[in-house]
Amino acid sequence: MSNPLLETWTTPFGLPPFDRIEPEHFKPAFDTAFAEHNGEIDAIIENQDAPSFANTLEPYERAGALLRKVSAVFYNLASGNTNEALQAIQSDLAPRMAAHWSTIQMNEKLFARINAVYENNDQSALTDEQSALLTEIHKDFVRAGAALSPEARAEVEKLDEELAGLTTHFGQNMLKSINSFELFLDEADLAGVPQGIRDAAAEAARDRGQVGKYFFTITRSSMNPILQFADSRQVREKIYKAYLNLAAEGSFDNRPLAARISALRARRAQLLGFSSHAAYMLDDRMAKTPERALELLKDLWVPTQRKVEEEARDLQKKIQDEGQNFELAPWDWKYYAEKIRAERFDLNNDEVRPYFALPNVRDGAFYVAGRLYGLTFTRLDNVALPHADAEAYEVTNESGDHIGIFVADYYMRSSKRDGAWMSSLREQSNTHGRVRPIVTNTCNFPKPKPGEVALLSFDEVRTVFHEFGHALHGLLTEVTYEHLAGTSVKRDFVELPSQIMEHWAMEPEVLHHYARHVETGEVIPDRLITKIQAASSFGQGFITGEYLAASFLDFAWSQLETDVEQDTESFEAGAMAAIGLTDKIAPRYRSTYFSHIFSGGYSAGYYSYIWAEVLDCDGYEAFKENGIFDPATANAFKENILMKGGTADPMALYKAFRGREPEVTPLLKDRGLL
Repeated sequence: MSNPLLETWTTPFGLPPFDRIEPEHFKPAFDTAFAEHNGEIDAIIENQDAPSFANTLEPYERAGALLRKVSAVFYNLASGNTNEALQAIQSDLAPRMAAHWSTIQMNEKLFARINAVYENNDQSALTDEQSALLTEIHKDFVRAGAALSPEARAEVEKLDEELAGLTTHFGQNMLKSINSFELFLDEADLAGVPQGIRDAAAEAARDRGQVGKYFFTITRSSMNPILQFADSRQVREKIYKAYLNLAAEGSFDNRPLAARISALRARRAQLLGFSSHAAYMLDDRMAKTPERALELLKDLWVPTQRKVEEEARDLQKKIQDEGQNFELAPWDWKYYAEKIRAERFDLNNDEVRPYFALPNVRDGAFYVAGRLYGLTFTRLDNVALPHADAEAYEVTNESGDHIGIFVADYYMRSSKRDGAWMSSLREQSNTHGRVRPIVTNTCNFPKPKPGEVALLSFDEVRTVFHEFGHALHGLLTEVTYEHLAGTSVKRDFVELPSQIMEHWAMEPEVLHHYARHVETGEVIPDRLITKIQAASSFGQGFITGEYLAASFLDFAWSQLETDVEQDTESFEAGAMAAIGLTDKIAPRYRSTYFSHIFSGGYSAGYYSYIWAEVLDCDGYEAFKENGIFDPATANAFKENILMKGGTADPMALYKAFRGREPEVTPLLKDRGLL
């Protein structure tokens, strides 16, 4: 049987032939890829010449090309369009993949060659990028345990295998728990909910054989409109409590997994010479230490608490003004905040949402990329994609040169994990010719009825621009080595390109271009733009508070210095009590569904969004000072941030762009926390 994963793809732009790829192709493809990679590693080890950058680091960087190719396709499908067959493969693959990489990075002979180059090679003979590659690969091996005793290496390998299985299981439990919750509501339950949300929910209910009902889930895109607009307090409470208990009971219970993962990470960090998993992780980040990251969180927590208390008083007064006598609860917060927002800023969601049709918002992001970086996005038809909802675009520059491919998959479905993310189907590199990237954006917006378009909230507009910023980072990178390409940067630096893009979404000049009424085509009026901007920092106490609480929770788990498994619920309660979190809000993610840290790449790193926000708010000040589309400023950001990937120290890159280190004041101002 032919296997498309093992073929040289002759598809347009080398896109994976998704229309020919079946689940049964993956196991033999991975078998072949693992074997090929092992052979390439053996060839490096067996080389009798003295270790050098050319005969050790470069072939190591090239090795595993087939494994990267197969993995990119598999993990994009496993996160964006999974099924039972793919989930079974993923469960089997996780420990096998961990063991494969552990075997390579624990290989004494391979590490001896890399270490010899690192210690003995004349660094001045290397380019800056070659030196960065050598440093990063050497660090990868040391951090994996290559320098440990044989006994310690064996224990780390065992831990890595178990952790790979546990983190995969955690993510699958989340998806299954989300899909197991079905809330069918009646018309009477939806008083206050915008008509567009009702229409999408009615269509979803019809698809499930429930004509006349309205279907909602506990994904944020489905749940938030209920919490924000539903007049029924009972309905709000029901969906909110279901969300709080996500993956916390029954066969999808993630509580023991969170505890076990944290204990194993603590043990692994100690074997590697660190006091905690947080100390281990931040040793390779901009922040360098947990203490430095926590210092920023604590500095922000004090004004945020004041803002939360102020907002809570306003909301409680609103409840009482309406003749109610109950105490503000978490499921009331967004509902009454929306009422105050509407009154205080005369901002009506039903009036604003029609200006944010998803295709127009997407084109607005394209417009900004065109103005800043001279990019053009041309839709590709008749190409195979991961799902029928996905769309692909060729990206070219002002000279018409091919830059890469952008794939967008915006709509929610049960086969897709919750959230929004950027990924790659192919990374940029220049080691064997000019390889251009294929990047993806995946979101979870409610799918509209046939013949209609999705209308977004402004938070969802920000999500489109945010993920597109990551995509630009992947598209515009221009490095030699794939290991350093695009978003292969420090975790607390990677959010700078994404978060700075959000600023353009609110600029009047940009809104005038993309925000057009879905029915009339009318450009959004200035009076609405003024209201949107005036309301932009409203509710930041709640928004910042739930985010910071989750960041503190992440550090609580990651700073454990014992491998004794904790009771998840009491541990979380203690962590929140330690920061004085009010019972009127919850952390943005509780432990059982905190996929960022337990099944994603953000363990001891959820703080990085706010760390990068210091950078993006300060960086955007340069655009405001010089003009939001100033060519020189845009070029400086492109050349020093977007093109560089992981080829230099992040702070050095930022200073090259900005001329100085970042200041925190713009962030405080942007969030209304001064």
